[in-house]
Amino acid sequence: MILYDASHNMRFQDYGIMLPISSSRAERVLDHLEGHFEGGTRGHSMPYPGPVFNTASALFYLSGKNTGITRKDLETVHSQEFIAALFGDNDPVPAAEGGGLSGLAKALLAAYELIDSDGKPHRYEPDRAVKPLSSLFQTVLAQVGGTYLACRLALDPGPGFCYYLGGGMHHARYDSGSGFCLLNDIAVAVRKLQTEGRAGLVWIIDLDVHKGDGTAELIHFARWRGELAPPSAAAMPGTMPPCVLTLSVHMARGWPLDAESLAAASPGRAPLVPSDVDIGIETGEEEEYLRLLKEGIVRLEQLSGGNSPDIVLVVDGADVYEHDGLPSSGLLKLSLEQCLARDNFVYRYLIDRNIRSAWIQAGGYGDRAWEPCAYFLGGIR
Repeated sequence: MILYDASHNMRFQDYGIMLPISSSRAERVLDHLEGHFEGGTRGHSMPYPGPVFNTASALFYLSGKNTGITRKDLETVHSQEFIAALFGDNDPVPAAEGGGLSGLAKALLAAYELIDSDGKPHRYEPDRAVKPLSSLFQTVLAQVGGTYLACRLALDPGPGFCYYLGGGMHHARYDSGSGFCLLNDIAVAVRKLQTEGRAGLVWIIDLDVHKGDGTAELIHFARWRGELAPPSAAAMPGTMPPCVLTLSVHMARGWPLDAESLAAASPGRAPLVPSDVDIGIETGEEEEYLRLLKEGIVRLEQLSGGNSPDIVLVVDGADVYEHDGLPSSGLLKLSLEQCLARDNFVYRYLIDRNIRSAWIQAGGYGDRAWEPCAYFLGGIR
């Protein structure tokens, strides 16, 4: 099944944010599927991987119980101080009354890299905005909820597969947003599932072209606080506490791994935390991608000691695509056929083992970012 809600579309240009992110990416995926499956119409059952749910129908399908994201859910993975800033707890005087930038505004400017080191706008034209920047926060929250909802749909009796046309904000870290990501929907969804007792062992397979640095950090901190078991616990027989294992397959160089990115980190910022399995793909190693991905999943199996995960979150970034429109993605360029081989391998691996999975769209930039996802979903049988 597919989860899509038009109200979750970021539409960055509406806020004066001039990122090369198409506002029609999800719609073009659905348009492709409607044309691919004769008689398929949006919002109705399609031969497969339908049906297409929006948020309202998904909530009805799940009986509407315990499906919302709360502030406490956010504080489960992010620092309370950071969440307080987003909600304006520490803004003594409203900005409109001369109080300066709110904590939310500062966080948004930083997360979406809208101000450069000289204090000048960077890919940001507020005069062209038709919505206040602060209202973007509600859309971010909606996408966090969308990722959690996709997990719930995947866990519900049925095919055990849900693809959410949104989410994937894997760069958001413990105390700040980063890399166009304000909140980490992946970590929030996983921890909510676990605190509700819906999942014990969870795998995160991150296929975005950039390392999933924020997710790795948040899982590390949760282990440090004693809320998650260490990786070794997953291989132990019998009952074990909640455990999350992370695999990130990404560019071996470039953002956020290069020296310039590390030097730009704010003073006191924790260094990048390794995922449980990190696989860096060098430029020119595109033909080795699938082999290295398979080795990474074998490593997850070894860390799990033969235990099967209750659910797998697949961060299905399309920014590995050779036609991606973000310059920082250019060190790794998979053809459409290689992108499909990547996704089909992961999908087949999970289906063959009856492992439930929630897929989130994640990174993808420019006018052709819809293609890998659309052709993957269109080819599923």
